Formats: sequence, C-alpha cells, structure tokens
Amino acid sequence: MDIKEYCPEKWFTAEEAVAKIQNGSRVFISTGCGEPQHLIRAMVQDISLQDIMIYQMLSSTLATFVDEPSFLKRFSLKLFFISARIRKAAFEGKIDYIPAYLSQIPALFKSHRIGLDVALIQVSLPDRYGYCSLGVSVDITRSGMDHAEMVIAQVNPRMPRTWGDSFVHLDEIDYLVMHDEPLVQDLPQDKDPEVARRIGFYVSQLIDDGATLQVGFGNLPNAILPYLNFKKDLGLHTQVITDGLIPLFEKKIITNRRKSLLPGRAVASLCMGTDRLYRYVDDNPMFYFRSSEFVNDPLEIARNDHLISISSALEVDLTGQVCSDSMGYLFYSGIGDQVDFLRGSAMSKGGFSIVALPSTAQNGSVSRIVPHLNEGAGVATTRGDVNFVITEYGIAELMGKSISQRVMELSQIAHPKFRKDLVGVAKTRHYIFADQLPPSQADLLFLENYKSALTLKNGKTIEFRPLLPSDEFAYRNFFYSLQEKSIYLRFFQNKKLFSHEIVQKHWASVDYRKNMSLIGLFQRHGHKEIMAIASYAEESNTRAEVAFVVREDFQNMGVAGYLLGVLHRIAEENGYTGFTAAVLAENASMLHVFKKRYPDAEVLQEGSEITLIMEFSAAAGEGSPTTRHERLPE
Repeated sequence: MDIKEYCPEKWFTAEEAVAKIQNGSRVFISTGCGEPQHLIRAMVQDISLQDIMIYQMLSSTLATFVDEPSFLKRFSLKLFFISARIRKAAFEGKIDYIPAYLSQIPALFKSHRIGLDVALIQVSLPDRYGYCSLGVSVDITRSGMDHAEMVIAQVNPRMPRTWGDSFVHLDEIDYLVMHDEPLVQDLPQDKDPEVARRIGFYVSQLIDDGATLQVGFGNLPNAILPYLNFKKDLGLHTQVITDGLIPLFEKKIITNRRKSLLPGRAVASLCMGTDRLYRYVDDNPMFYFRSSEFVNDPLEIARNDHLISISSALEVDLTGQVCSDSMGYLFYSGIGDQVDFLRGSAMSKGGFSIVALPSTAQNGSVSRIVPHLNEGAGVATTRGDVNFVITEYGIAELMGKSISQRVMELSQIAHPKFRKDLVGVAKTRHYIFADQLPPSQADLLFLENYKSALTLKNGKTIEFRPLLPSDEFAYRNFFYSLQEKSIYLRFFQNKKLFSHEIVQKHWASVDYRKNMSLIGLFQRHGHKEIMAIASYAEESNTRAEVAFVVREDFQNMGVAGYLLGVLHRIAEENGYTGFTAAVLAENASMLHVFKKRYPDAEVLQEGSEITLIMEFSAAAGEGSPTTRHERLPE
C-alpha cells in the first residue's frame, strides 16, 4: 500500500509534528534503543517549547542535551531507570528518578497517576493492512501510547517488525513522520572477563537443562551467558533481549520447547543491542514481545515452571539486603525488573533467583559484600526475597537461613582479604557467636574440581562437595539424625552432643589439602540435606587417616565405597601414598568397603579395634570413581 495515500493528512515533518506539543505538556518517550531520535532532536531544537515534562525509561538521545543550561530550563526529565549514558547527569541532580517496579509502571499511566499528554514513539513501516510494529520497544511504550492524549510516531524503515503485542495501526497514531536512521545501539562493556568467567561458571552449576531463564539488565548478566553453552532446551521469559543471547539460539541451547507458559516462544519486552540483534528478531516468530504488565507480572512469571531469575546488584549486606539502584545517595540505575522476577521465580514450581555481582569495586579496594549498606543506599530487594548470591568466589544460599548462617554464607564468597573483617563486624553486632572462626582467606576455586555426583540404584542423585563453614547448621542436623549405633561405629562411643563448639572445631581444621571433609547432599522438599560425611586427616607426610559415616537410609547403596574412591583421588593429588583407618571389629560393612578397594591392606587388631593400613599403589583396579562435575571453562 502507498502509506501516504492511506492517510495523507497525518504525514508531517518532525518540526511540524512536534509543534503540536503544547507548553506545559507531559511527554512520554519510548524506551532505550526504540526511542525516536529524530523526533527527540526536533523537540529539543524547537525553542518555542517550554516547561515540558518528559517521562522515559532508559534514555539515550537526551544525554547529549542534559549539560546545556538552556535545555534544563525548558525540559525536566523524570526517568524510571538511569542508563549509563545519563548517569553523570543523575549524579549532578539534573534528572529526577522515579522508583517503580516495571510491572506497575503501565498501571501508573492507565490510572492517570502519571498523566500523559503526548507520546513520542518509533514504529516500523506499516504492512498492507496499515499495521506498524513497536519493534524493539514494547515494554512500557505500549501503555504510554495507549494512555496519551496525542501520539506522534517516527516511522523508521530500519525498525524490525516483532511478533506479539507490538502492532499499532496507523489509525491509532495522530501524526506520522517518515525518517530513516540507525536505531540506538547498546554495546555491553566487558570490564573484567576473568570475574565474569568465574561467576558464569558458578551460575551454570545452578541451571539445569530445561530451565526457563530471565536475564536482567546490566553488563554482568549479559557477560555470563557464554557459560551456558553446554545446557540443553533452555527457555526464555525476560524483560530484555541482548546480543549475548543470539549464540544460545543459534546453537539450539535456547529452544523454549520445555516451557510451561507459551512453549516454543521466547517471551520478552524489549531489545537492547546491535544491528545484528535487530535483524535477528525481525519477523522472527520465535520471539513473542509483550508489554511490561505481562512480562514482569510476578503471577505470569510464576506460570513458568523452573523459572530462574539472574540479576545483578551494586552491594549486598551480611543479612541479605540488596542495593541495585543507588551508590549511597547517588542514584545509579533503577529498581527495574529485579523484584518482579525474584518474587515470580520464588512462586514458580522449581524456580529460584540468583543475584550475581563481583566481590569488589574500585579496582579491588572496596568489598561489595558489606556489613551494612552504604548510607543512603536503597534496599531494592529485601532480605526476605533473596535466594542465591554469587560472586567469583562461590555461591551463597540464603533462603530460609538465619542471620548467623547468612553471615557465614556471604563472608565466604566475599573477596578473601575482606572475610576476616566482615566476620569481625558481625560479632560486634551479635549476628554470630563471639568465638566464630572466619572462613579461610584462600581462594578455594580449586575445590570445584572436588565436586561430583552419584546416581544410586533407587534413582536418587547424590551430590558431593567439600565441607564449608556455612554448613555448620546442616552438619549438626545430620549428626542428630543418626541412630545411636551409627554414631557408636563412627566415634567408638555413644556421643550425645554435637554442639557449636564441636562442629566448628571440625570444619576449622579443614584446610582442604592436609585435612579434607566431603559431604553428600540429597534433594528433599526443595532444599538439600546432608546424608554422608567422609574425611581424611594427615597422619604423616605420606599417609592420612580416613573415616566415614552414612545415614542409615542410604547405607548399603555403594555410597561409602564411592566416597573412598573420591578421597583416594584427592589425597593422591595432594601427595599422599596411602590411608589408615580405625574400624570396630563388629563394623563388618565398613571393613568390607576398605578390603574391596584395598584387598592387600595390612590388618592390625587390638581388642575390638582394627587398624587397616592401605597403600594407594595396591588398590584394586577400579580406577578413579566415575564422577559428574563441571570444570571451570578455559
């Protein structure tokens, strides 16, 4: 169709169209990479326009004008999210920030709590039926134009046509301006690839095949996407599509096949990236763009089973409070989609959230895991909403944990040089016991190679990993769950108490080379419980003493033999040539485990106690145990 013949009365130049705006108007501008740059420039250059209030999320073009005194006299900016390009102006007080959940912004327009006189939007060329597409910016743009008194649209042949709730008929637009120009591009900054690599590795450990992902705003969430390359059949329900997701589509890692809500479709609200991304989503039925009141509604999010939310933060305090929108009193970004997706993922069947952040800022001089949020910092996410927190030093699980447990979880993923001080402050605030020992100051990334998994005959999968200080509570519960006989066979006495002091003494002696303890974990009702503990402790330069205890309902399933093989491998890597073990003569099952692996073990008996001396070189030809674990990618 000849679009100018369809509605010739609506076509104007940009200068003519923006002249329709009245002084004192409240003007909405579409989001980020979808903003109509040509219309914005024309509006700013029309010096007759005065006292204009602008509402926008993720502003770009206006960043070129905010340092001009004449602009600030004529325009006031109210932004729902502070982009990197306009951050300096925010720090200088030149813009006004509106804290709001993305899911609720459309309702602010609909209810006229935020009234809109004009909407400046950008659309694609219309099809033969007169329908244009909002393309890369549906989000709050759909609601902004629906509830503005007047709509001015820049028609840009370069705007892609996207599927979903993005279509706008020419009849819905008051004034049309044809202008061909490149869309705004957003190129993520890869500030520290090594930190992103390590965080990406830990994130990948929590994501199972078939999960549906949400990836939040920011450079870090985008930077960790390459570390999902080995996953299968992932789905996507997210606010923003970025270039980092394209390889996952091309490699058929994101297929959306196993989604419970809108299977086969990647649900999103906007795109921010390069021309490659815009061409990829153009007329691509894989992508289903909806407005923010749908994409960000926690109830809609929760309809996705196994929804995993990945977002970032500026800092996290020892109790789990998250700040993501301000640096002290300086507004830095915005609440955005984090809270919506944290709450939606918590309601999702099998879903959970991840907050990922580097352990330090300012070239390593400042910890991002902090005793308390900085003065003036906003609590974007409460301590009750946080589940997993990840830095380049590991994973902290906070959901359902007490303050003392959170302190230990978070301090052990802080940068090693800050761990002791964090625990020290926690003691002064009575968050933890006064005698609590701080986590090791070593970088324990090598422990990832000591993780493995075993599938039992009954189909249950047990995960094994080294014992950590944050396991104190679970460790204590494990021992109290054992029957008296199991405790007697392990400790040679009817041990009744496993107090804080006793448990702390155990893990405090673990240095992961001379003294190693592994725990076995199984999934129960959405959380993991310890079902076995295996340890070795240095006896001499070449030999270590080994001991096990397995919960009764997991005995006679091959767990102890498996753990013996894992400890054998670890001890050998650390320079030991053999094990010793003290076993009660009545403990026939444990004697069988040792003799099966070390049939030539030397056996010494004194009364009811048997000592076995086992050489690694004489182990039965079982080889290293079969394990399943992911190594840090090169």
